[in-house]
Amino acid sequence: MRVESPFARIIESPVVQSIRMGGAALLVCLLCVAPARAQTGTRLALDIEAPAELRALLDRHLDPGASAGEADAAERVRLLRSLRKQSADLLATEGYFTPVIEVTGDKGERPRVKIDPGPRATVRSVELSFAGDISQAGEARAARLAGLRAAWPLGEGQPFRQQAWDAAKQALLQRLLAEDYAAARIDDSRAEVDPASAAVALRVVYDSGPAFTLGALEVQGLERYDRALIDRYSKLKPGERYNQERLLELQRTLQNTPYFSSVLVDIDNDPANPSAVPVRVRVAEARRMRLSFSGGYSSNNGPRAEVSYRHANILDRGWQLSSGFRVDRLGHLGFADIHLPPTGKDYRDSFGVLSETSDNQGLKTSRNGIGAVRSRTRGKIETRLSLNFEREKRSVDGGEDTRIDALVLNYAWTWRDVDNPVDPRRGRVFHAQLGGASKLLASDQNFLRGLVRAQKYWPVFERDMLTARAELGWIGARSRAGIPEGYLFRAGGAQSVRGYSYQGLGVRENDAIVGGRYMTAASLEYVRWFSADWGGAAFFDVGDATDKLGDLSNPARGLGIGARWRSPAGPLAFDLAYGQRERKLRPVFSIAIAF
Repeated sequence: MRVESPFARIIESPVVQSIRMGGAALLVCLLCVAPARAQTGTRLALDIEAPAELRALLDRHLDPGASAGEADAAERVRLLRSLRKQSADLLATEGYFTPVIEVTGDKGERPRVKIDPGPRATVRSVELSFAGDISQAGEARAARLAGLRAAWPLGEGQPFRQQAWDAAKQALLQRLLAEDYAAARIDDSRAEVDPASAAVALRVVYDSGPAFTLGALEVQGLERYDRALIDRYSKLKPGERYNQERLLELQRTLQNTPYFSSVLVDIDNDPANPSAVPVRVRVAEARRMRLSFSGGYSSNNGPRAEVSYRHANILDRGWQLSSGFRVDRLGHLGFADIHLPPTGKDYRDSFGVLSETSDNQGLKTSRNGIGAVRSRTRGKIETRLSLNFEREKRSVDGGEDTRIDALVLNYAWTWRDVDNPVDPRRGRVFHAQLGGASKLLASDQNFLRGLVRAQKYWPVFERDMLTARAELGWIGARSRAGIPEGYLFRAGGAQSVRGYSYQGLGVRENDAIVGGRYMTAASLEYVRWFSADWGGAAFFDVGDATDKLGDLSNPARGLGIGARWRSPAGPLAFDLAYGQRERKLRPVFSIAIAF
């Protein structure tokens, strides 16, 4: 006859009481109640009977102890009691304060944990109190306090969880720290639990401390560069109010330059000295010179090889040299550009030279140029003013060779409002250019050139996306003669009209396709993402480039399907497109980014 030990069964009954505790010590170490199960050693598995949403938590953290089944009676009772306590503490972290927990396990048997969690506690009330400068009189402070209270994420009626409670306190503290109050802290926090009513009363006291203002920059770590280089990138002004995002903006800006390998921007948040606090900028300088090699392939240009050389401190003035030489199926390109540090008004100036040859669609060109650019980015708007002189030698299959000179002044304006610059799913982009040349200023032809491009992104359902793109270009001139090919228009290929060869849509001149004075293109594409990284697409493109406006009434059409892959550089597109005019299928490879 089997006799059961009186210690082999332990039942936890509901306890009705009010528990008052500090927020920092809520259910002592609730989140660290039990180590994750070790992956080595002899141990028994557990039989856990609990609601599905809790079973994974218990299975991951409950530890029955090694060789529990072979332990003597006293040790077995200790282990079973430990399982009960671990279970109660884990359930408390999820807001279950009145569970019924039954733990059994005779010698040689697998321990069994049966749980009825009872009702989950909800938040009954929230009391937020503030001390320090933010509690003083004033409309601005009152508005800030109202915004902080409205932003509290764990409101009345919501389920209480330890993780949510901790996250809510830290989220509001972060909002205080983000602006003005660099020394803000949590002065006290309490969660009063009433198991009988399954309700929790929350109370947090925040001390904002004093309002901080910024002083001058204190730069550490410079060896090769002049201190003035940092000042040219900084937008911080002595006396302005402390703003965490402003410091991070300067840190990101400096980190994105080629001058530094690491950057840290912060202040000393001593509440005893909140006025004119020095801004510490600590940098580690990067290597000045970099030589790199790369290769690739695109459906437009075929295989490609490139070598580039960069120098971050030309003439010891912080001027950046960017140079390279590229060879592909259509020709080669060599360039050298000098980029100057930004001016006090955020202008970025650069100048450079370039030499390029191309052989495409029966048209051979060789051009050499020199130019200067002034650009500026402010928020969503980027502007670019350029002046370029180029000399082009042009050879058409079956035609005559010509030489063209042009001095072109061009202004470009771009507005980007997208949720992700690399992989947009919602938003829009608008781009416009206007430029031209004159015979009075070292050019062979008078012309005015305009280009307008717009792109719109719509999210569809949970994952899908619809994209529309439209483009229109025109040149005001009597003819295209005397205008360099780089300023005329051609269409076809990736990012244009798919289903046609790269720049294969244009004006027929003898045995070649050359650029025209008018261009239009439009595209509609639907992308269905099957997973986080892979998707499929269907698209329809139209467009053409001509020398007569009337010829645009019958544009070339292309349609097809493709695959999308979210690479680190942006979504890569692998398409198979059918050109209705030529009745041919063409593969197309491109990277889909917001222009």
